[in-house]
Amino acid sequence: MPVDHAEQQVHIEITLNGSGKFRTASVVPKETTFIPATEKSAGRTAVPVAHGLTDKLEYVAPEQTDFPIHEGAFAQSVPTAEKSKKTRKEKGSRHSLYLSQLRSWMASEPDPHVQAVLTYVEGGSIIADLLRCHILHADIAGNLLTRWLDSDAPPALFKVLTATAGELNQRLAVVRWIVELTEPQGNAQLWKNQNVQRSWQRFVAKHAKEAVFCMVTGERLAPAVNHPRRIRHGADGAKLISSNDRSGYTFRGRFVLPEQAYGIGSSTTQKAHNALRWLLSRQGYLNGDQAIVAWAVSGKPIPQVVADSEEIKNDAHRAMPYAAEEPVEMAEGYRGDAGPLFAKKMNNLIRGYAANLKEHEDIVVMGLASATPGRMAVTYYRELQASEFLERIQDWHERTAWPQIIDKNRKFIGAPAPRNIAEAAYGRYIDDKLKRSTVERLLPCIVDGRLIPRDLVTACVRQVANRTGKDPWEWERCLGITCALVRGSRRGGNYKMALEEGRNSRDYLFGRLLAIAEKIEGHALYLAKETRSTTAERLMQRFSDHPSATWRTIELALRPYMRRLQNSRPATLHVWKGLLDDVISRFQGDDFTRQGRLDAEFLLGYHCQRTALRWGNFKGEVKEESSQESQLV
Repeated sequence: MPVDHAEQQVHIEITLNGSGKFRTASVVPKETTFIPATEKSAGRTAVPVAHGLTDKLEYVAPEQTDFPIHEGAFAQSVPTAEKSKKTRKEKGSRHSLYLSQLRSWMASEPDPHVQAVLTYVEGGSIIADLLRCHILHADIAGNLLTRWLDSDAPPALFKVLTATAGELNQRLAVVRWIVELTEPQGNAQLWKNQNVQRSWQRFVAKHAKEAVFCMVTGERLAPAVNHPRRIRHGADGAKLISSNDRSGYTFRGRFVLPEQAYGIGSSTTQKAHNALRWLLSRQGYLNGDQAIVAWAVSGKPIPQVVADSEEIKNDAHRAMPYAAEEPVEMAEGYRGDAGPLFAKKMNNLIRGYAANLKEHEDIVVMGLASATPGRMAVTYYRELQASEFLERIQDWHERTAWPQIIDKNRKFIGAPAPRNIAEAAYGRYIDDKLKRSTVERLLPCIVDGRLIPRDLVTACVRQVANRTGKDPWEWERCLGITCALVRGSRRGGNYKMALEEGRNSRDYLFGRLLAIAEKIEGHALYLAKETRSTTAERLMQRFSDHPSATWRTIELALRPYMRRLQNSRPATLHVWKGLLDDVISRFQGDDFTRQGRLDAEFLLGYHCQRTALRWGNFKGEVKEESSQESQLV
């Protein structure tokens, strides 16, 4: 965004000729426009301050109470509330501010486009012209409507305006201008015309305050008093820099005046905030009041920090089709250890970024959040070299890689995104504040290489163990994310993304037993065309707390299903019973009978054994699967 401009959503577009005569007007769908603005107008609230050119109708048009209803103009016979004289006087003063500033601009920095707008505005016919074009709508008495009571669909303007207490104020519609000169001088759309932008910047510079020392650039510049807002989105009122609190503790106790605390030039703060605003809209992660963004100081593309592995792959191919090598794709239903293949795939992507970045280029990672509507803070800030940043991103995705099912139509092998981890830990309907804090806690794990918080892993394990109220795909997503966190939190474990038959730890073996029991009962239920949950699924929570005692209950419940399979699938049952015996024989000492809840590692054994049974090729086994399993596969 140019200096001395602001971001504004517009509603109406008026086209004029070079002499300032009205040609046409139209309603603009919700679209953000860069408009000329002063420092005060960019941060205006209730105090009337006019923008430079594009502004609301209450500034652009004079206040009138008896608009002529032209022949053919549509009007509803619904009277509106009568405006008080005080309101009319206030509205008129806003128009005077706009007109006075526009005249001063043209006297100082003439421009034919803006002169045409000034000529038209001085004519005072804006409201009448917009009524004639069916842009605005009034009642029979000539008052602008505040609501649409007709049974037909509301007009276009009523669809884009924001209602307050159920009513719409048409005078709050923002107008932008198109001026068509006989001999064009730049873009006719004034919000894109660079001549108009530079003319406004020169005008603002002439009326700036006396220059002071800028602590950022070391130059003498016009001081910034009101720093920009609307950093994260158009309705964002929080500021990063502010010193207008004379009753609190912003600067009191250290300085007498706010100017003594800091000195920043007006152009300096605008450029910095505009750059940050652009970065957030282009490559930032926004979650309510939380914003996270990473960028290379050189402007070259880098991988997202809070994205999953699939998003990083897609971004790499869009940003660097010439640099990123083709990733290694795994065939559907790949049965081996996907870890080495995924590592090679991720290494190719990181090499693509590294080939485009110099080793010692600076990378910045920043997190923003606001505790109140008016104050924003930098909650996380790191500066790293490109090689270090890429190494940590690669390390995070490789050590937390696991088969993921994010939704019904999206599955991949890789690391989950922090936002999905938060939902897996605390449920789908997680509070926004809790989600923000979880993402903030995971940010150092990604960028700084810290350990994943233990309580977060425990929360995910509890969600997996308790299947109640979860759709099958939602539970599968939670299982994949939890296994990724468990694998990433055990750096010395060297867990594979496949069944490790040689791993004989107590937790891993109990997880395998649970998966085998679930498979035997589930297959018997499938053959009988029954859709209820298995005993292993229902007792998963209890099994994780009391594995030895619960296993006795599960094993007794398996006997009738084994008798069914003995009659219909004896060869398959023989293989599964042999697998059960093999797993139980691997327990060492009193591991099987010892009391104590299972560690999160049991989910790795459960998931890997479950996957191996799904893709197994046992002699005599029927390859048909339940409808739920088929959907998940």
